Amino acid sequence: MNTAEVKREKLRRILADLQSVLVAYSGGVDSTFLLKVAVDVLGSNVLAVTERSEVEPSADIRQAQEFAASLGVKHLSIDARPLDDPHFADNSPDRCYWCKRRLFGRLTELATEHGLAHVVDGTNIDDLGDYRPGTRAVAEYAVRSPLREAGLTKEEIRRLSQQMNLPTWDKPASPCLASRFPYGTRITIEGLTRVQHAEEFLASLGFRLLRVRDHGDVARIEVPRHDQGKFFGDGTAERVTDHLKALGYTYVCLDLQGYRTGSMNEPLQRKTNE
Repeated sequence: MNTAEVKREKLRRILADLQSVLVAYSGGVDSTFLLKVAVDVLGSNVLAVTERSEVEPSADIRQAQEFAASLGVKHLSIDARPLDDPHFADNSPDRCYWCKRRLFGRLTELATEHGLAHVVDGTNIDDLGDYRPGTRAVAEYAVRSPLREAGLTKEEIRRLSQQMNLPTWDKPASPCLASRFPYGTRITIEGLTRVQHAEEFLASLGFRLLRVRDHGDVARIEVPRHDQGKFFGDGTAERVTDHLKALGYTYVCLDLQGYRTGSMNEPLQRKTNE
């Protein structure tokens, strides 16, 4: 067996030791892989729970529901209202902590109600190198992260997912829509809706890996550098500009650094380095 397969076997042993689990299931690459392996190991002793809220892309929620149904696993969708929490809506740098604290508190209650021993999430080993204040909530609620415990990286999870014919193996990362706004910019339903519509339009033009960062009047578009040339032919730039201005943006800009995860954290990193 190769290294990734050895880690998958370790993951299976970890899950077997847990005996019964509630999987925090977003429908992304990591939680889908985790859910599939958990069902393979634990069968009916698994419950998948997906959070529905205004900060989650609606397509992700639909895909999560469809995949859970295909597995035959018991699946619950719970309504969350993160904007009701001023800690989250005010969009401070620890916004994710307050969101995860609220979520894991509810999931812990559900696990108890359903007689399940543990709540597990899809954190992998690569996540340790990023700014993730939500990990505080993971520790506070004793949530287990079997992918991280098994030492699985994102690239290994994608490769194993492809071998297992999981539909998410090459799915782009899809963090919550609140990550499109600079810290300190209040998160509103209107802003979230505008960003989602902007990204859906770009996706309809064939851009697969993308972000629209919302800087008030300015929409800052991130796509991989190899995709940037697509804007400058067949009137694409004009179509994008017209559509995003119709959504309320005054200026539409292409970020020449290209797509990158966590670009809103860059000002925090600069301050840390000063």
